Formats: sequence, C-alpha cells, structure tokens
Amino acid sequence: MIRRKKWKSRSFHSDHRHKRQSEDKNEETPISKHLEVNEKELKDRLGIGVSFDVGIRKLEILGKEIQIYFVNGLCDMEYIIELLKELMDLEARGRETPHVREAIENHLTHVQVEYKDTLEDCIVEMLSGLIFILVEGEDRAFVVDVRNYPGRGPEEPDNEKVIRGARDGYTENIIENTALTRRRIRDERLRHEILRVGVRSKTDICISYIEGVADPNLVKIVRKELESIKIDGLPMADKVVEEYMVNQGNNPFPLVRYTERPDVAALHLFEGHVIVIVDATPSVIITPTTVFHHVQHAEEYRQAPFIGTFIKWIRFIGMFISLFVLPLWLLFVLEPNLLPDQFNYIGPSEDANVSEFMQIIIADVGLELLRMAAIHTPSPLTTALGLVAALLLGEVAIEVGLFTSEVVLYVALSAIGAYSNPSYELAIAIKMIRLLLLIVVVSFGSIGFVMASTILFLMLIQIRSLNKPYLWPLIPFDPQSLWQIVMRTTVPNLRRRPRIVHPQDTIKQTSE
Repeated sequence: MIRRKKWKSRSFHSDHRHKRQSEDKNEETPISKHLEVNEKELKDRLGIGVSFDVGIRKLEILGKEIQIYFVNGLCDMEYIIELLKELMDLEARGRETPHVREAIENHLTHVQVEYKDTLEDCIVEMLSGLIFILVEGEDRAFVVDVRNYPGRGPEEPDNEKVIRGARDGYTENIIENTALTRRRIRDERLRHEILRVGVRSKTDICISYIEGVADPNLVKIVRKELESIKIDGLPMADKVVEEYMVNQGNNPFPLVRYTERPDVAALHLFEGHVIVIVDATPSVIITPTTVFHHVQHAEEYRQAPFIGTFIKWIRFIGMFISLFVLPLWLLFVLEPNLLPDQFNYIGPSEDANVSEFMQIIIADVGLELLRMAAIHTPSPLTTALGLVAALLLGEVAIEVGLFTSEVVLYVALSAIGAYSNPSYELAIAIKMIRLLLLIVVVSFGSIGFVMASTILFLMLIQIRSLNKPYLWPLIPFDPQSLWQIVMRTTVPNLRRRPRIVHPQDTIKQTSE
C-alpha cells in the first residue's frame, strides 16, 4: 500500500511537471535584440529550409542587418519588391544616421505598418499573409500588410441569382468581403471587428454591425460566443462557427441565415442585424433570424410591389406543397372516406407492385441521390445524367410497375416546392419533416397526422435563435411586421426597423 501511495505521488508530480512544461510552451517569446537568437527560434518553429513556402530575406542597411520573413503564395510579391527597392536605395545613398530604425520605418512604402513585441504575434501575422521585419539591435518588429490571397473574383452566387440587380458576390477573401459590404454602407459607424479563432488555424472572423443601430447586447453575445471557441481549427469554416454560436441540437431547422450577396447582408445590417464573416468561405452568417428570414429573396425587392407580393405567395405555396402534399395524398389513399365526393379522383387509378408508401420513399430517395450525383458529376455529363434520371423515374419506372403516375407527379411537386425556397438549409429541413409525417401517416392515420402537425407547430414555437422567438412576428403576434412579411411593402412605407433585433435607432426614415 505504501508503494502504491508513493507511485501515485510520483505520477502526480510527473503530471504537474508536464503541465508546467506545457504552460511554458504557451508563454510568449519576446523579440531579442540579437538577430541570430531570433533566427534560430524562427527556423525551429517555422521549419525554414524544410517548408519551401516559408522564406527569409536578409539585407545590410546603414550598417545593420535586417531580416524579412514571408510566406510565398499569401503575399503580393510586387509590394515586397517595392519595399526592397526602397530599402536598397536607402543603403545606396550612404548617409550615416544614428536613428537607423526611424530611417527604415520612414522608407516602408506602405499605408499599413504595425509593431509587434513577441515572436508569436509575428508568426501569426506572417502566416496570415503579412511580412515582418527584424532589425539588428531592436526588440520590436515591423509588420507590413502585403497579403494577396489566391482566390476568384466577386462573381454572382449560383444559388441567389436575380434577374435584375447586382452581379457581385462574396468570395473566400475576408478583406474583399468587408470591402464589398462597406461599398454599400458608407457610414462612419459601420464596425468590422476582427478576431482570430482556432489554436492552430488562427482563422480570421469579422463581426460586422452598425453602431447606434445594432443592439449592443446582441453584439456582446455574438462576440462572447466567438471568443469562447476553443478548437484546433475551423476546417468547415462558417458551419463550425454556427454550431458554436447557436445550440442546434436535434433541431433540423436553420437558426442562422447564410447569404453570398453583399446587398442582402447590407440590408440586414441596416435593420440592426449582426453579420459574421469567416475567412476562406463565401457565405456570411446573418444573426439573429426567424423562419421567415429564410423565405425572403432579393428578387422580391427588384420588382414592383405587386409582383414582389405575387412572388412571395408563390414561394409560400411551394413550401406548403413541399411539406404537406405527399402526406395528405397518402392519408387520402389510406383513408378515402376523408375525401369529399368531388375529389374522389385523387388516388392511384392503376395497380402497382409496391405500396404507395414505399413508392414515395423510393422516389424521394431517388431524387435525393440524383441531386447528390448532380453535384459530383462533371459539367459535360450533367445533361446525360438528366436524361437517365428522366427515364428511371419516368416512363420506365411506371411501365415496370414500380411507380404509379400519380406518385411521380406528387413527388415531383414536392421537390419543386422545396427548391423554390432560397434557403437550402430550410429546404432540407422541410424534406426531413415531410419524411416524418409520411411515417406517422402510414403508422397512425389521420389522428397521427393531426398530432404530428400540432407537435411540429409547438416545436417551432419553442425554438429560439440567440434568444429570439423563431416564429416572430406570428408568435408573438406583431401585425405590422407580419404584414410586411406576407406583402411586399413599398420602401417609403418601411419606416421602422424590425423589433425582433431590438435596434437602438428604431426609425429608418425621417421627415428631414
């Protein structure tokens, strides 16, 4: 027993020692005035000489050595060459000065120059695409922003196209994304707060809001949730951030809205929402949102109010069809006594070798497989894939007795209704709920359908996104805001911001 106690004691001290060593590794390393000390430390930590894309350039300027550290591929080499030319020109003049540091600083031809005191800060900035310059005899480094991330141009997003309107969209570059937003909001109170998340990835995340409009408590909550993220990295970028920000749980409905359109993001900023922009992803996160935010589309506001209202109602009808048509048709097939006499034509008119429920499941799963195949199929083969899909789920399937024509019709209507929704996440959620309703109908009939629909409505009432009710303005009831959702109101009549975000400035327009 004594030996066991001693062994536990040794184990405790060993764990304590390892913990202390780990804490020592996390301590920040100050920049040394001796360049050879810094160079040795940086070579060990950055793998200079092993990683081909991490480089160092040494120069002799005014009798002192300087070292420039960079990552090839993340920097704009033209900026670096221009800096080198200026520094070499300073050396070529041959002027002696006791203030070498100030002379070098004055010849850094860039608008954004910062100073760092630790190697950790320098490394993080360098791996973000900036360069840092060490000067012999100085314990501070110059950090110059010369980043130039590889990426595509701001093209129109595929899933949010409009007939009339802007054709630009967010990209994977967070700097370009903030610029696209600021181009539309030239307000001095627009704030872009930057922070880094991920122990290893150090991913840039930007919190955007308009000071004086957005609720400070909402901004504080979003900032707190982002700062509390403790993870190696964000491989899935915005989706990982969403899961940390909101408690999704088993709820299939989306609690935040994604958009790739700067005009949509700007509109929500004017309303008082908070936008979260994650580097390396073209989608920005809009918070907080309700279920009705997911059914809005920019096209509605690019048309006349009457036409915009018509588009809204067509979209609402499509969502209703997608969710309820298949379960109701299956219910009427199983319980034909529920149908009025004038609708007695509803139901399969020919016999099939498979039950109606299994026909729907097979057809629905088949459509989902085709959707997934279309995503992964090379573009030249998509036409051929569409022809094969039409044959498999069309005439051939009906002729062999796998499907009836009525099942194919209603499954197609459900699919079209789902994807008429601009929110892909909400469309998938509707498909999952529809599947559950089908199972309930075939198991419990009309009573099960009524109970399942009631439970679904109660579940939607209970959902809250960042402490905001998900069914607002229906529950709690706000008639003025609900009217603006179901009708495309003219912009001059939109005088107040949505109450759901608790804006500081509630008035959009003034009489001045």
